Amino acid sequence: MNNSGTGINSEDFSRFLASRRSTRDFLPTPIPQEILDQILRDSLTAASWSNTRPFKVAVATGQTRDRISSEFLSRWAVLSRILRKGIVHKFRILYSRYGLPTSNRSIAKPYPAELKPRSERVGKELYELFGVRRGDRAARDQQWAKNYSFFGAPVELFIYIHKSLHIYAASDAGLMMSNLMLSAHSHGLGTCAQGAVAVWDDVVRKEFDISKDYRLLCGIAIGYPSESAVNSFQAHRIDIDEMVVAPRDPQ
Repeated sequence: MNNSGTGINSEDFSRFLASRRSTRDFLPTPIPQEILDQILRDSLTAASWSNTRPFKVAVATGQTRDRISSEFLSRWAVLSRILRKGIVHKFRILYSRYGLPTSNRSIAKPYPAELKPRSERVGKELYELFGVRRGDRAARDQQWAKNYSFFGAPVELFIYIHKSLHIYAASDAGLMMSNLMLSAHSHGLGTCAQGAVAVWDDVVRKEFDISKDYRLLCGIAIGYPSESAVNSFQAHRIDIDEMVVAPRDPQ
């Protein structure tokens, strides 16, 4: 049924939205520049707070992408190894500082009790799919490291938001990112939003001229999905009853 005048069938649109998946294994196939440009243009049709568009996007491809990935992997190798080896090694990283987050340290904080079960469920199901056993910290760290190779994607987008608008800038960026990811999906591309890459902002700034008025929010890996089974993984979706707030009883 189409009552919007757009020519888009609402049922088809709902199926399209539901068919999007986070891609965690990409082909190295380059994205044609005209397609990447169109996806970025589509992202800018999203609603924005007073039309301020308080965000910037650093597009990492080619050697720039590879240099960032290499440094990320190097830092993660140091951090993950030391965190597995006890208090003495933790003091060592505190002394050297290499590998410690330089931005967005709050990412490492635990989820609140209300939200933690959702995170634990998707983590458990994903690691089971990867064949990683519970308690195998080395294997978990190796799997986590794939974040820093961007799961093999040829393009990594780094999303920055203006500090002055705080949560409103993040809200605008989220709207923009949703448009971007759905546009990519319509072009046969996969995406994966990544908080994990937001902890070493200095690495990205070394490659791009980014104003200090902006802070790194997250990354998005983008490329053509491989045939890996992980790309058909579907995370559990909550029911609308868990999202919609119930009205108070009348007094």
